[in-house]
Parts: sequence; structure tokens; C-alpha cells
Amino acid sequence: MTLLLLAAPFEKFLDQTFAGHPLRAWLYAVITFVVTVFVLGFTKRVVEHRLAKIAEKTETDLDDLVVDLVRRTGKFFFLALGLYFAHHWFSLSNALELWIGWLVTLAICFQVGLWGIGLVDFGIQRMVRGRPADDPARTMGTSVLGFVARIFVWTLILLTFLQAVGANVSALLASLGVGGIAVALALQNVLGDLFASITILLDKPFVVGDSILIGDFNGTIEKIGVKSTRLRSVSGEEIIIGNQDLVSSRVRNFKRMRERRQVFTVGVTYDTPRPKVEKLSALLKEIVTSVPDTRFDRANFKSFGSSSLDFEVVYYVQKPDYNTMMDVQQRINLAILDRFADEKIEFAFPTQTVHHVSVTPAPVPGVPAAKAAS
Repeated sequence: MTLLLLAAPFEKFLDQTFAGHPLRAWLYAVITFVVTVFVLGFTKRVVEHRLAKIAEKTETDLDDLVVDLVRRTGKFFFLALGLYFAHHWFSLSNALELWIGWLVTLAICFQVGLWGIGLVDFGIQRMVRGRPADDPARTMGTSVLGFVARIFVWTLILLTFLQAVGANVSALLASLGVGGIAVALALQNVLGDLFASITILLDKPFVVGDSILIGDFNGTIEKIGVKSTRLRSVSGEEIIIGNQDLVSSRVRNFKRMRERRQVFTVGVTYDTPRPKVEKLSALLKEIVTSVPDTRFDRANFKSFGSSSLDFEVVYYVQKPDYNTMMDVQQRINLAILDRFADEKIEFAFPTQTVHHVSVTPAPVPGVPAAKAAS
């Protein structure tokens, strides 16, 4: 009986209106909002904590993806859901119901966009898996693909939201299609370079730090951007080349070389005795193989030159660095100088032999022979 007496005034209090709605509706709405936000937030923390522990013990990365998606779930999403459930306690106008629906839809779309970005990052990480964090290819991949994928995700989210709120997406897409064609024609070079950068990323013909030769340009890759690639030439200046030009050109990547092939010719004089000529190939092989970081291929008496007997030597430098190759060639040249001096073999140099033939002039009638000779 006492409880009934106490409840009656409280019921009467709840029946009072505030802002056009009874206090009872406000109380139920607040409780619904708080409980929804609290339960969802608590669930997120528990699931994140437990899944993180499980992910540490497993080798698969799918559970890591789930943990990342849970972490990307924002508080604004819980607030929007709490508002959605709480507003059902009120009798709202159609316009206000529409605005609340749009607000909740916007929050849901934005949250889905965050999850989509999480999936994009997961896919990119899988693509560059196995490469160190400071690897140039990994840096290039995460920048270029991440940029393009984010544009795609947020564009899709925007179109989905517009369609959800009743906008005529078909007409919008048609308008954008016509305008997009005009923009694409105006920016075809820029778009070509953009897609070429994706081709460079996926095919990896070169990465930052590689030394390449493209046409007449020789340099080291310093940066691969969305539109252009920057090289530092061997003479010091910076060279900027459009990505589309790089993709459509023949590129020689010197850093991918495992070894360098080197060919040079040695000429000796025609006066060199035949036994020494016969031993010269073996002597050149001995000289080349005695130098470190070399792999001998062949040494042959190639041809009879205009003033020399020409020997062609072919070998490989087992370190692709250009400076190393020149150092090796220098050591070989010095060794050839020393061995030829020891063997008394002379290097040939351009010479000409002039044969002078003395001819007695024929006698001239009426002229004495002495005068004719003079």
C-alpha cells in the first residue's frame, strides 16, 4: 500500500511533458541510448582484448584482420546506433525522422568506409609481405596503391550514401560520366602516368636505388611518384621522367645484373715469334684468372689487323658495380703490361711501311745522259 502511494506521484511526474514529449519517453530514451552505447563499447573492448591474445598465438593473419577491423570501429558509430534505438520512444515528425535516418545512415556509411580502408591496408600488407619495412618497393606500394584504393573506397561510400538518402544516383553518374570523359581527355597524360605508376608497382621493373639506363639518360632512381619518377644522373643533375614514358620505353636495370661482361682487344706486333703467339691465349687467361672477382670466358687470336695481331679477351666481373668493373680492368691492364715485359712481347701501334723503288730515267734524244739524270 505504501509503495502504491509513493508510485502514484512518480507516475504523475512521468506523465508531465517536456519539449512536447512525456518525461517517461525521455527517461526510456536516455536509458536506451546509454545502455546501447555502453554495451557496444564494452563488447568492443572485450572482443578486441580476447581476439588480440588469440591472434598472437596463431600464424594466420585473418584474425589480425578481424582485430584491426574491431579497432577501427569508432565511438561515433555506437552513438549513432544509440540515437537510432532511442528515438523510437518519441513520436517525431516525418521531417525529423528523415533527418535522424540520414544521420544514422551517414554514420554507418562512414564506418563501413573505415572498415573498407582496413581491408585495403590488409591487402597491401599481404602484397608487400616478406620485404623489410624500409624496402623501396614496399614504400612505393603502400603509397601508390593506398592512394588509389582510398579514392575508390570513399567514392563508393559517397555514392552509396547518396542512393540511401534518395538522391538520383543514375542521373548523377550519367552527368559525371559525360564530365568525366571531358576531364579524362584533358588529363589523359596525367591519368596515363597514374596508371603507369601502378604498373611499375605491380611489375617492379625497378625500385628506388636501382641504377637504370633509359634512352640517353643514365642515373639512379631517387623517387617514384604518382606522376613522375626522379633519377639522379651520373653527372649529378636530377632527371624527371613521366611514368608513362618509363613504362613504354626499354629500360636497362644495371642493379639487377649478377655480373658484368667485359670485352677488350690486345694487339701485338707482326714480328712476334709464332711460339709466343701460340702461348698468348693461355697467358691472357692466366692474367685474367689471377685477378679476384673475375670469371674467365675466352681469349682468342681474333684477326690480322692493319698493324697488329689482334687478340680478343672476354671475361665477367662477378660484382655488377661499375666502379668495381673499372678497378678490375685496371688490374688486368697492369698485369698485362708486366707479363708482356717479362716475355718480351711488344704491343703493336699504328705503323706504315713505305717501299721506295729507284727507277733510271729513259734517255732523251739530243740530251746528254748526265743532264737527263740531273
